[in-house]
This record gives sequence, structure tokens and C-alpha cells, in this order.
Amino acid sequence: MKVYTYTEARQRLSRVLDEARTRGESRIKRQDGSEFIIQPVKLKGSPLDVKGVKSKATSSDIRSAIREGRERDYLSGSG
Repeated sequence: MKVYTYTEARQRLSRVLDEARTRGESRIKRQDGSEFIIQPVKLKGSPLDVKGVKSKATSSDIRSAIREGRERDYLSGSG
């Protein structure tokens, strides 16, 4: 793993972040000797995961509602 100086990290921040993503972490060292680790945040699940909704509507009910909505849009000129 490459250790970047503070100046290098400022100049090449995109590269530092890319390395952290691919290798798990990047390190930055300041002149006073202190070091810092940059790590990617691990997301829990997909941002597209949505909780299901319980309903008594059937597939037929849903198709009918969609059809009615499309017909209404078509007749009103917005579709």
C-alpha cells in the first residue's frame, strides 16, 4: 500500500480515493509523522432495495388501475 504525503494527497485526491476503494484503504502521512487511513464506507444493502407493501390488491386489480390511468391520460391529452 502506498503512503501519500499530505501534499500528494491534496494534489491527487481522486487517485487516493480510488486506491482506497480497490485496496481497502489509503494512508496519508503528515510532516509531523502522524498518519491517517482513508477507507471506503461499506453500504448495507442496495440503495434500490425497498420494503414491500402488504396489500389485498390482485395482479388483475393493479393492471386495471394502470389501464384506467393510461386511458384517463390519453383522453385528457397528457399521454
